[in-house]
Amino acid sequence: MILDCGGLTPLYTCGTLAIVKEFGSFDSFLWRYVDGIPVQNKWKAMYEIAPTTEQSDAISKDLKRRGFNFVGSTICDAFMEAGGMVNDHTKDYFRHKEIKTFARPDKSSVRAKARR
Repeated sequence: MILDCGGLTPLYTCGTLAIVKEFGSFDSFLWRYVDGIPVQNKWKAMYEIAPTTEQSDAISKDLKRRGFNFVGSTICDAFMEAGGMVNDHTKDYFRHKEIKTFARPDKSSVRAKARR
């Protein structure tokens, strides 16, 4: 913990609050890197899947610039997949097609609003 934001708070709290103030939510900050729509990859084999992408590189760089630590590109890429921002499953994965259907943005969703 460090002394910041007017009191004893974790640095990430201050960084997150600054992002929320600038973008309206942390969600909006992140989803703008994929234009509000999950990236649908069509990998045929595991060896094709890179541990980082241009988007994860950009998120990592932006978060580091804002004072975050332990937010390397590989970590950001894993977070993007876990959060549904990217479908990195191979095409033969039994749920690939089902997961792909989740990418259809609902017009009332935050993701759809982020695209506008």
